Order: sequence, then C-alpha cells, then structure tokens
Amino acid sequence: MRVLFATSEAVPLIKTGGLADVSAALPAALHGMGVDVRLLLPAYPQVLKALPHLETATELSLFGFPAARLLAGRLPDGMPLWVIDCPELYLRGGGPYQDEHGMNWMDNAHRFGLLSRIAAVLGSAESPLGWKPDVVHCNDWQTALAPAYLNFSDNAAPSVMAIHNIAFQGIFPPQTTLELGLPAESFQMEGLEFYGNLSFLKAGLHYSDHITTVSPSYAEEIQTDALGFGLQGLLASRRKDLTGILNGIDTDEWNPAADPSLAQPYDATDLRGKTANKLELQRRMGLQTDPEAPLFGLVSRFTHQKGLDMVLEIAAQLVALPAQLVLLGAGDAGMQRAALELSHRHSGQIGAYVGFDEDLSHLIEAGADIFMMPSRFEPCGLNQMFSQRYGTPPVVHATGGLVDTVVDCSAESLERGDASGFKFYDVSAASLLAAAQRAVAAYHDKEVWKKLQLNGMSKDFGWGKSAAAYRDIYARLMRQ
Repeated sequence: MRVLFATSEAVPLIKTGGLADVSAALPAALHGMGVDVRLLLPAYPQVLKALPHLETATELSLFGFPAARLLAGRLPDGMPLWVIDCPELYLRGGGPYQDEHGMNWMDNAHRFGLLSRIAAVLGSAESPLGWKPDVVHCNDWQTALAPAYLNFSDNAAPSVMAIHNIAFQGIFPPQTTLELGLPAESFQMEGLEFYGNLSFLKAGLHYSDHITTVSPSYAEEIQTDALGFGLQGLLASRRKDLTGILNGIDTDEWNPAADPSLAQPYDATDLRGKTANKLELQRRMGLQTDPEAPLFGLVSRFTHQKGLDMVLEIAAQLVALPAQLVLLGAGDAGMQRAALELSHRHSGQIGAYVGFDEDLSHLIEAGADIFMMPSRFEPCGLNQMFSQRYGTPPVVHATGGLVDTVVDCSAESLERGDASGFKFYDVSAASLLAAAQRAVAAYHDKEVWKKLQLNGMSKDFGWGKSAAAYRDIYARLMRQ
C-alpha cells in the first residue's frame, strides 16, 4: 500500500499547531504497519536548514506556477519525503502562512495551490516519478485543491481529505480558479465556489473520495449550523463518506516515567514524583510552595476559541477557593496583558508565562493537579490526553475530541472505573467555575482523586488504533 501524505507542516521540520504533530506521528505509525507512506511539503527555509542532504528527484513546470524542483530526502526517523523547492513562493522569512508581522502572505493561494497541484501530479498519470501512490491523503485547506486537480486528471489515485479545523478554509477571489489552472466549470456550487469566492477546503470536501476528521464527536458537530462554518450542508450530504478518527499522541515524548523535562519521573505505580514536580512548578512560576494547595494548569493559545477569556474571568474566584493557577501561552494581546496583570495582582497564587516553552509545558502537565481546557470548540485536542497520561485530571468543555477522550467524574463513572476528569456543558464562566469547584472537591477526597489519576493514566492514547482505521479507509478506496 503506497500513500502520499501531503501537508503544509510536520515536526520536527516546521510547526505552527497540531497538524504538524499529526503529520509526523500518523505517517510514522502507518509506516510501522507496513504502509509505504511518503510525505510531501513545501521547502520553507526551516525545512531546508533541517534537511541539508536533499537530492533533486525531478523538475516541474506547471501552468500558473513558477518553476519548481522536487527534492528527495528522509526525516530523522527515516521516513522518506519530498519537499517542493520553489524559492519564489517559499524562500522567505516569517512563518508558513504569515509574515513577520502576522499578516497572511498575499500569494498564499499560489503557495498552497502549488503544493496541491504537485500532490495531484504525483498521484496521476502525469507523475514523472517511478513511485505512484494508491491513495493521496490531504490535510486541511492548504492541500485541499489536490482532490479537485485529481478529479480533472487521468488515471488518478483516490483521495482522502482530512479536516483538522474547519474554521480555516482558504478563501480567495473567484479569478484565482483560472490562475491556478483549474477549469472554469469547477467554479460552481457543485464544485469549489463558496459564496462567490474560491474555497480550497470546499474543493477538497466536494471532490475527495473520502473525508476524515480528528474525532467522532467533531464529525457530528461540523454537520451542524453551529460548527459547520458554512459547510455543514455539504458535509451532511456526504455523511456516508465522513469518518471521525481520534488523533493519538506520541507516547514516547509524553511519558512521565521518562520525561527529561520533569524534576522527577513517575508512573502509575508510584505517584510521589508528582509532588516533586508540583513544588518545582510552583517555584519556577513564583507561587507559594504548598504541596496541598490545588494547582490548576493551562497550556493554550490565548484566543476566544480556547476559552481563555472565561479562565481570566474566574481566576480571582479560583484563588479564593483557595487554589493556584498557572498559565502558559500566547496570542491575543489583550488576553496576554490580562494574564500578566492577574499574576501581579495575585502574586504567589497565579503565575503566567507569555510565549511558549516546551519544557515548561511538560512540567505543567506533570506538576499541576488539575488541567483546564475550556475550548468553545476543539476538533480533537491533545493537551487533555497529555494531562490524563500524566495523572492530571482535566476540566473540559464538552465539545469535539474533549467529549471523546474525557469521562466526567460522577458516582456512576467512579463505580464503572472510567472517570477521568470534569466536563461542563454551557459555554460560560459560571459553568467553568462550577466544574472547577467540583474538581477541587474531588481533589480533597484522596481516594477519589487517586482513582481519577489512575483511570486517566491507564488509557491508551497511542496512534495504533487510529492508524489502523486510516489504513482500513485506504484499503477500501483501493478496492473501489
């Protein structure tokens, strides 16, 4: 089975979010199952720096795009990949999608149109390479034109369109359709037209052979008016071709028994190491070193979607429980200022770090008692899985992947033996506070708390089952 995995980012080469983690972990898991999977991504400066020994596989001159080279190499773990060397589109500062000032690149349609076009070339009779995929796996809007190009190609492989976050759709003016070499007839409602513009993501959802998303609950949510972002009708019409597959996590990187970022390793047989990490976290964040005080941790982008505004609103009430709070992240400037102001106003009880620190994120997962994840919507989420693996029960809004990975603490779930956290259902600061108060009450019941910790730590959040589900979809498409 040969699979081309087209993506705009992948660790350890380039990362802006969870897509990069998936684009490394899922192909690696598939490779371990015997699938011949190859990555395809742009040759950003960071990628070229990380891969100095690339070799030219072929040169490409495609209508509407600058000349490009396809460079072949391998990731540090041995995974084969191709990167698209097109200096005119990719060799620049800033990030993959935005410049140094946080503004979207004006030519993103062509930058990711080329990525999609080359993915389709490699999956069709046009391919100049000897290796041809049985399936082209596309990820988010940046590769979502590939199914459209494949639809208008000869001897094309079937395609899978994976939605990691439907809120980002790649919307561009209608004339972009012809500029990117797509036929005029594709610009219609039964195609890639979306309210008068070209939508990369809609193209992928319309023309792909199968659609996946990153949790079963999110697959249902995106078919609703509330969370479909205008594409709910199309998704509902393709319901039989839509599968929600929960993301996994890297259980080697996120392993409290062997995590170099921790003050002391620990596992489910001996949780005493959590206290050592809690004291180190309190010290590092300027909090009072009190091993008994319930400590809430949050690692997140500071955005409205992630619900940080609700956390900021209840922070003083959390402190009054009493409890402590640690915040790590960056994003909205007003939220950043508010977090820092709270840490000054409640010195010793609230600590905030604006920016990102990988080691600190691991220490928060280990040193906090309770993890907070009040996202308004969350396609899958990873931190709630990290926290359970680290014996840190999460407080989550019941949405998307948070529904699928956290079992609310109740008399029934404790009796069943699967309680692992605390859910709230109304998007409000009051509901978040009530869930936090339930968590603190459970924390003070040591027998209940240890059950929650061990239940979370016993869960299998690895990629094995998820990769097998993708492999089954590929096999089904190959038989059609």
